[in-house]
Amino acid sequence: MPRQAISPERQSAYFDTLIRIVEEIGPHGAMQSGLKTILRTLCDEHGYKRALLTIFDPETNTLKLSVTVGSQRYAEVSYQPGQGVTGEVMNSGKPVIVPVQKDHPSFLNLAFGRTKEEMAHLGFICVPVRYADPGEAAEILGTLSVDVPAADPSELETDCMFLQVVASLVARQVATLQEELAMQRHLMAQGLPPVQAGTEGYAHPNIVAASKPMRMVLQQVSQVGPSRATVLLRGESGTGKELLAEALHSVSPRKTKPLIKLNCAALPAELVESELFGHTKGAFTGAVANKKGLFELADGGTLFLDEIGELSLEAQAKVLRAIQEREIQRIGSEQTIRVDARLITATNRPLEKMLEEGTLREDLFYRINVFPIFIPPLRERRLDILPLSEHFMQRYAEEYGKNVKRISTPAIDLLQQYHWPGNVRELANCMERAVLICDEEVIRTYHLPPSLQTAESSATDTSLSFGEAVSRFEQELLVDALKKARGNMLQAARDLKASYRIINYKVKKYRLDPKKFAVGRSRKR
Repeated sequence: MPRQAISPERQSAYFDTLIRIVEEIGPHGAMQSGLKTILRTLCDEHGYKRALLTIFDPETNTLKLSVTVGSQRYAEVSYQPGQGVTGEVMNSGKPVIVPVQKDHPSFLNLAFGRTKEEMAHLGFICVPVRYADPGEAAEILGTLSVDVPAADPSELETDCMFLQVVASLVARQVATLQEELAMQRHLMAQGLPPVQAGTEGYAHPNIVAASKPMRMVLQQVSQVGPSRATVLLRGESGTGKELLAEALHSVSPRKTKPLIKLNCAALPAELVESELFGHTKGAFTGAVANKKGLFELADGGTLFLDEIGELSLEAQAKVLRAIQEREIQRIGSEQTIRVDARLITATNRPLEKMLEEGTLREDLFYRINVFPIFIPPLRERRLDILPLSEHFMQRYAEEYGKNVKRISTPAIDLLQQYHWPGNVRELANCMERAVLICDEEVIRTYHLPPSLQTAESSATDTSLSFGEAVSRFEQELLVDALKKARGNMLQAARDLKASYRIINYKVKKYRLDPKKFAVGRSRKR
């Protein structure tokens, strides 16, 4: 049967809905409340009776109805793979269209309150929700389905294609919700307090986590934070170990008590013990008064020891005693002092190799390695690069009073391609420099450090001719102008101080589509 033409009104409704969904998702993604808003938009704008989102639970091998609009009795509903139309879609990965619910042999009414009369006038469309992290194969996370007014299959096919686009748009949010639901169940099984929905494990004002590896790290923070267990943070320099130590402290029962920090590599070996354990007056030259050590100052709170691999063997023995016996001795004193400080340690050194070399005590290693958290380098979590860049851009623009609003597409490409040996710290420094020298609203490639613009660091081609380089720069300016003007070529021409004829010629030359920059344009309601 030939496919029916879509009316202009219907096309407009589809595009308007997709734009609203993109706006709802936003740069950092919506969670359960945002997904519910999206389902409500589908029902309001397209006359769907119900909209249902099921998410696959790998632990129980069932599909659980997680988000719905238009049905109240659904909390305990779940499907086995292959059960009903929803289970069939999960198994096959192919959408299913039911023109009339009551005529379909495998359609299940379940607990949605559908009456037989209602099912005689309703159809059903169910599509799979697929998602893939970069470099991984796509997997089916669940299904998106709607109750629609009964109609000819050819008419419902257009709605089915539209819903497949919607499912692709919300797939990342569904993946995050799937992980969050699994984490909540895990926390409840361990008797730990559940994490507030929508935080992707744990929310911290200075922690940005869009990638799966960092979401897993934040889940671990949520799991161990409420306990008094010793935590070992491992990762390269600049990955954010101190920030995670602050996060661990802020979700612990000790959050009202002090968080004391010491970088063990920042002080000479002979002074580290004095800092950690304190000293008495006259204990050594220059000790003119009694001094409390950091273990005492952190009593009741948390002590964070960064670069713990730099401690001398003698200092390691004393730290071990403080952990085991919860007591210390000031230098120059024989009196023991009881302390209750939760210990968080961090290192970028290979501790296992240090054990073999004898520079790290084995008993101390096992004491601090109770709950290790490995923080991946930035090059292994590239999904975090753009949100982190925007975060730092906004922070430094506010700090320095700059009117910098966004990052150009070519600049984003450079940021994504660079290997970031200095990790998040290097990215922060890069964006601070870019904001400082930027004299417009957009950070461009020439605002970024030269190290990002070499062939070795950014994998860019240095064999461009002068004409090709000029063309690339010209195209970048044109794309940015079209974005700012939301696809209006006349406005873009004014902004670039060029004629409409020239802009129209350049748009055709570079095969640009101004319509795709029209997202966000005001619409009739």
